[in-house]
Amino acid sequence: MHSLFVFLLFSLCFSDYGMLRVVSLGINYGQVGSNLPPPDKVLDLLSSLKITKAKIYDTNPQILTTFANSNVELIVTVENQMLAVVMHPQQALQWVSTHVKPYFPATKITEIAVGNEVFTDDDTSLIGYLVPAMVSIHDALVQLGLDKYIQVSTPNSLAVLQESFPPSAGCFKTEVSEIMSQYLQFLSSTGSPFWINAYPYFAYKDAPDNVSLDYVLFNKNPGMVDPYTKLHYDNMLYAQVDAVVYAMFRLGYSGIEVRVSETGWPSKGDPDEVGATPANAAVYNRNLLRRQMRKEGTPLRPNTRLEVYLFALFNEDMKPGPTSERNYGLLEPDGTIAYNVGLSALSTTSSTSTSTSTSASSFFLTSSADKAARLGYRSLVYWMFVYLLAVQVLPRQH
Repeated sequence: MHSLFVFLLFSLCFSDYGMLRVVSLGINYGQVGSNLPPPDKVLDLLSSLKITKAKIYDTNPQILTTFANSNVELIVTVENQMLAVVMHPQQALQWVSTHVKPYFPATKITEIAVGNEVFTDDDTSLIGYLVPAMVSIHDALVQLGLDKYIQVSTPNSLAVLQESFPPSAGCFKTEVSEIMSQYLQFLSSTGSPFWINAYPYFAYKDAPDNVSLDYVLFNKNPGMVDPYTKLHYDNMLYAQVDAVVYAMFRLGYSGIEVRVSETGWPSKGDPDEVGATPANAAVYNRNLLRRQMRKEGTPLRPNTRLEVYLFALFNEDMKPGPTSERNYGLLEPDGTIAYNVGLSALSTTSSTSTSTSTSASSFFLTSSADKAARLGYRSLVYWMFVYLLAVQVLPRQH
């Protein structure tokens, strides 16, 4: 579990270098795996990586109990199949009283996600339950005196947008606009964020001949200029986020924060899943972490740090669908590393992907380095890389 590779990767991005912390980055802790480590081992891992924000897709009591008195903030989820139940105020009160109140405040539950990608779910009846369920859950929090500490929102697929390019053309699909307006009114009145699951990988996979790989991987590239706003975008994730902001503008809402509930890149895919490679996954995640270090906002909201939750902590081998669905994790279900992230090109403006082999100048830390860690070398190597980060990464413009 305490792979030196993983420790160093995240130490570079999460360590307190002169009190520097990446306070905005979280990670998705999915549990659809056959051999996942128990929650106490996961907590140890998160603590060693200095990750202080995580999202789970249920209210697993073992996780909530284990994470008590830790420094990890948790987003918990009301599963989609429960929306028709908790839309009723009394049932919502019972749900919060059973699944949240007994664990709070020892367990730092900061938000309840009511459903997941409801607007685009195959079960279209869920859309009608969403806002009443959110209102009832929020009212239950008010009744229990928890609303000042716990927000209520829901993660959305980027597919809620009818248009996303250029970002200023962003608009919601007509068929969801009525309930979307009710949802945005709820977010505005409660001060809650709009969460989006944004995967530039999908755009590249669907049109690799038309979408620049460097653009989606945060590598150095010419980018694009929105012809209407003249804002320059050097990566697709920020463009997708701003498209959501413009879509909300069109419905009359300008003050709602957009946060990224999921983003990531698969390290393996089916033959038709172009770009799903360990090299691309390493580059995407590494460059995203570097952006988070700089506490960047998007071109439209440069002064608002973009909060991002990386997908995902583990490969989940029991998930259905194409191969990529089971290969977004940084770790395998048993806690071993899923792929090597080369801490390469520290002196360049960004990391570069290769389709054949990794650059010979890359320095890889493999799982065999665990032995060195157990022999007491971890501290030495850790400070060496913190030094490299300080002198070669932080002062440079990317």
